[in-house]
Amino acid sequence: MKKLRVGVIGCGSIAIHRHLPEYSSNKNVELIAVCDINEERAQATAEKYGAKAYSSYEELISSGLVEAVSVCTPNYLHAPITIAALNAGLHVLCEKPMATSREEAKEMIAAANANGKKLMIAHNQRFVPSHQRARQLIQNGEVGKIYSFRTAFGHGGPEGWSIDGKESWFFEKEKAFVGAMGDLGVHKTDLLRYVLGEEITEVGSFVETNAKDFASVDDNAVCVLKTESGIIGTLAASWAYTSKEDNSTIIYGEKAILRLEDDPVNSLVVQYANGELVNYQLGKIQSNAAGGQNNSRVIDQFVAAVIQDCEVPVTGEEGMKSLEVILAALESNETKRIVRVRE
Repeated sequence: MKKLRVGVIGCGSIAIHRHLPEYSSNKNVELIAVCDINEERAQATAEKYGAKAYSSYEELISSGLVEAVSVCTPNYLHAPITIAALNAGLHVLCEKPMATSREEAKEMIAAANANGKKLMIAHNQRFVPSHQRARQLIQNGEVGKIYSFRTAFGHGGPEGWSIDGKESWFFEKEKAFVGAMGDLGVHKTDLLRYVLGEEITEVGSFVETNAKDFASVDDNAVCVLKTESGIIGTLAASWAYTSKEDNSTIIYGEKAILRLEDDPVNSLVVQYANGELVNYQLGKIQSNAAGGQNNSRVIDQFVAAVIQDCEVPVTGEEGMKSLEVILAALESNETKRIVRVRE
């Protein structure tokens, strides 16, 4: 079978830890090109993977060498690069958050549709085994009616793992657009939508910069969310969890409580109302911490969708719905009101 010819645009940490090694280990992929505005970084990455180095994404896109690209750049470049690649007839896997506005997201989706190309957003929490099992348990009625939830994603901040440390674009508002809420919170809005099988309709939030005095974006956020059926819960996103990463979710239902990634050994713990306890050891969640680096499945899913010409598991439309919740949270913090999520 012919291999998919791929390029990776942006050679920072997410590319180094996820996209590049996962493409490299996929037997259906030929990693052809890499791109970074830092020419030295692009060259070093290209040498490591036997690829061609570019410092201009326009040149890579128009080279005719690749059929698909990963967009692993600062957030403000996600939309322009994705749209340019789609218009050049390439399939695109774009990192999250997919865009910095609803308008950008819609333009990305329109470009994919107009050119008949795949657009996938890299929301990897959907592929975590504990999250998939929890979704199944909820769908088959084993948890009963869902009443509430709480979810958190926090660590010490991107300076601990970003290739540029404290100088990273993650902390610059004009490049990142949003901080912990875009880096971590959007993962959790996507996870909740996926696991609960419902849209989030209303948001109230407090979004602060109180831990990183060198940052111009938020580093701590707490949101109250309500779904279409009336499930209420909280979401916390933080770059100030200085001891160990927290990537946990707890769902409170009529028949059971689901504890996801809340126990160091069991990735899913089900506490039934009758006192029964079921532990699932389904493998560690992806993490930037030591020991957590395993296959995110995002790249494999994207490659399979392109090769088999089937729908990607996280479409542009899905990415936009998860982004909408973040945009509503930012609006709520600014207006000090509960905000309805745009439909």
